[in-house]
Amino acid sequence: MAKTGKVFYGDVFAGLIAETDEGYEFYYDDAYLKTDHAKPVSLTLPLRNSPYKSKVLFAFFDGLIPEGWLLDLAVEHWKVRPDDRFELLLLACRDTIGAVTVFPENE
Repeated sequence: MAKTGKVFYGDVFAGLIAETDEGYEFYYDDAYLKTDHAKPVSLTLPLRNSPYKSKVLFAFFDGLIPEGWLLDLAVEHWKVRPDDRFELLLLACRDTIGAVTVFPENE
């Protein structure tokens, strides 16, 4: 079963990111794409109807994960492996500096 995260641009639901057996997928929500204010979450992930697929976590989302001492705090707090980048994305990227945030799908 794939782990999935809800991706928000500002406070607007923009799409889903999932970790699958084949790697990772990101796709924009249809309703988000139909709005006049839809913006890509990253220049590397322009708006489109079809999903993005990758064998490795998309660089944009990997870049949201904290580094250094903040990463150490996240790993210790949530007892997650530091090399489990997707789990760190779901746990540590609910409150980012930029416009994009990620929440576990079940929240």
